[in-house]
Amino acid sequence: MKALVNTGVEVLKYMDHVNPVAKAGEELVRIQYSGICGSDMHAFLGHDTRRPTPIILGHEASGTIIGGPRDGALVTINPLNGCGKCSACVAGKSNICLDRQIISMPPRAGAFADMVAIPSGNLLVVPRHDLLQSAALTEPLACGWHAARLGLRLQDGPLAGLICVVLGGGAIGVGAALCLRAMGVQDITVIEVNPLRLETLHGIVGFEASDGTDGKAPFPYSADLVIDGVGFAATRASACELAKPGGVISHIGLGSGEGGVDVRRLTLQEITFIGTYTYTPQDFLDTGAAIFAGQLGPLDWVETRPLSEGQAAFEDIRNGRTPAPKIILIP
Repeated sequence: MKALVNTGVEVLKYMDHVNPVAKAGEELVRIQYSGICGSDMHAFLGHDTRRPTPIILGHEASGTIIGGPRDGALVTINPLNGCGKCSACVAGKSNICLDRQIISMPPRAGAFADMVAIPSGNLLVVPRHDLLQSAALTEPLACGWHAARLGLRLQDGPLAGLICVVLGGGAIGVGAALCLRAMGVQDITVIEVNPLRLETLHGIVGFEASDGTDGKAPFPYSADLVIDGVGFAATRASACELAKPGGVISHIGLGSGEGGVDVRRLTLQEITFIGTYTYTPQDFLDTGAAIFAGQLGPLDWVETRPLSEGQAAFEDIRNGRTPAPKIILIP
């Protein structure tokens, strides 16, 4: 098969690669759509020791099952699975299993390829072919669903009256905003500083978009819930400033691990700070159902490119040259 292989820092090569082999309990999926995630970008830049080169990245994917009793079935992939035995897995929280695995991290190859092997239980059937591209967004949108759900469960008042701010206009942030809307929140602002991407956000129904300086963003100390979909010191500092007394910060971004948290303000104002990682299996199923039912909108804010042009796509994302919140690669 052909695959896009991360062979070194800032180097991706489209090349021949050995076909994956499905083990017992697994199925082969022919990839038709595979999105570029921020964690893929971290690996590309050499910032993720969990993904040593050479490796096939990519974990946001949909496609068609090859062979077996479900041959030809349309599916989207939950790339994350736990051990199935620990207390976290038993409680339905395999996302925090200490022995969890995800495709695109050893020992599992990723989905920037013609095919990938994946456990059967990680495949969600897509009801119609015209939903297959949108289905590739299930994984990143499930991250937003999880962050929104955890943040909203700590709110006291009616959801419709909450003020919510999302930092970052990539797929995680946009997805979180759309999930908040689907859950009943009405006052949602997404803050994005890249003018190209901001222009795209203005065309998405379901939230307001702002660069944070135009007067459209909530003022400091006013947000009931802040979702940080970026995760740098500057965005954490902004989240701490925006959250009102008694508010909640859901932190999902993995930009960097240090700085920005005003612990004194969190303490004095009883602001809850929650780290949120990926999603539970139920979050993934709920997100897929919401996508298939049209509850998250048309999801037409993506850009598609051939897998063979992956190197250029990564470079454009890094340099802020793409207006789309998400680039999806097509083998």
